[in-house]
Amino acid sequence: MEEERTQVFYDVMRNAPAEVLPGHFLSEGSKPVRLISARRRILPKVSECKPGPGKGEKNMNEFGSEILKNALFVFEFFLIVAAIFGIAYAAEKILNRKNHIAGRILSTRKIAMIGLFAAVSVILMMFEIPVPFAPSFYKLDLSELPVLIVTFAFGPVAGVLTEFIKILLYLLFHSTSSAFVGELANFTVGCSFILPAGILYLVHKTKRSAHVSCTVGTLCMTIFGSFFNAVYLLPAFAKLYGMPLEDIIAMGTKINPAIVSVNSLVFFAVVPLNLLKGGVVSVLTVLLYKKLSPIIKH
Repeated sequence: MEEERTQVFYDVMRNAPAEVLPGHFLSEGSKPVRLISARRRILPKVSECKPGPGKGEKNMNEFGSEILKNALFVFEFFLIVAAIFGIAYAAEKILNRKNHIAGRILSTRKIAMIGLFAAVSVILMMFEIPVPFAPSFYKLDLSELPVLIVTFAFGPVAGVLTEFIKILLYLLFHSTSSAFVGELANFTVGCSFILPAGILYLVHKTKRSAHVSCTVGTLCMTIFGSFFNAVYLLPAFAKLYGMPLEDIIAMGTKINPAIVSVNSLVFFAVVPLNLLKGGVVSVLTVLLYKKLSPIIKH
């Protein structure tokens, strides 16, 4: 079979669309000549074109694929979530009994507020602020602010659920680029902040108690986050991306020459980042909570 000739008609293409389907031909003598663009892009036939998945469907497909590939890790993730939820539930039950507070821990209104504040938290999670003292993969976000407000209003269980739903919503919209390692880190480090703060505030709901609770929560997040980064998170990311841990440390050395090891990276980057995040979220919570509390609870 004689191979079909393809010729570019620049004069015609000045007035033609950028792409012309291969089924469209112009005549040149007795032989058909197919039009293509000056960029030489040839599109498939209309009969061969199939609508691709929308963005939401694509994210859902990627999310499902990641779950299957990392089934064991996802199972471990949910075990950690269940353990943290159990701690929050037990603490709240004990304190409610001690303070003679009756009623269910989760009511319909509480669940509605949890969903609302989790959605706000996801939005805040998308706005990440680089910090000058840490490598580019460490960024500041204020997604714990709505979570801490819900925790102060409804207790530690509501706070942990809000944190968990925030992660789920983020995964549904963005899938995961870290095989769930980053999401697990965000959840556990976030809970290390809101859980002790929420438990302490539940003991005495005063302004002074709110200050103490936020301070303790910030210190707990700093200590746990530093340990978690050094022992688990940094080695896990190095393995995930197939790069030596020394290369990650080198990224910190470019920012601060004092960073020469995992421990110094944690001390000079992770510690100040968690202190800064905890401090900013705590100040905003103290300023906003009393104004939002009547709206949230009634």
